[in-house]
Amino acid sequence: MTVPDQTSTTAPSPPGSTRWAGVPAAERRTERRRLLLDAALELFGTEGDAATSVRAVCKKAQLNARYFYENFADRDELLGALYDDQATELFVEIAAALDAAGDDLAAGTRAGIETVFRFVAADPRRAKVLYTEALANEALARRRHAAMNALITAISQPETIGAAKTPAIESIDVTAASMFTGGVNEILMGWIDGRIDVELDQLVDDAVRLSLAVFDTAAGRRPDA
Repeated sequence: MTVPDQTSTTAPSPPGSTRWAGVPAAERRTERRRLLLDAALELFGTEGDAATSVRAVCKKAQLNARYFYENFADRDELLGALYDDQATELFVEIAAALDAAGDDLAAGTRAGIETVFRFVAADPRRAKVLYTEALANEALARRRHAAMNALITAISQPETIGAAKTPAIESIDVTAASMFTGGVNEILMGWIDGRIDVELDQLVDDAVRLSLAVFDTAAGRRPDA
């Protein structure tokens, strides 16, 4: 009599299986960490905070719980790492866009805003991690607050990140940087939750125009009509 196979492709691979055969230990750990982060992104980004338990993440990643604790102390540490992972990817794209824009204030403002908006629009799961669900999760809210403050500092004091304050951005003090950062953030949040019902291109145009008006006013110039 043939005994039916009790395993399936959806079951976690047991320790010692061929899943990791031939893979160096350091690479195994890196790959398992990546699998856990990918699982957390899918769960947190589609079903929300409540659905992203350690057990659910391990099941999604098809990993034994011991591999979770090999990488993360608890769920908060996993979610913090997920936020950092997405924020880092975004900041790399922003840096590249700003570098391409050069010292022109209008070009740089558009490059930064458009990069953020299109990054979130390209994968709605990112919106939950970086914006909507992050507001209700203490671990992510702390990171989000720190990221906002770091951005305000980088805009108003570019020398802190090794950049020069050019004449084009001389007018952006901490007040203007705070209004710009908070305003753009609220515009994006409003678009994500449907309060602002416009196409993405129009959203970018509106956010850029309003932001430049803030900078013009901060410089004591009359905003463009």
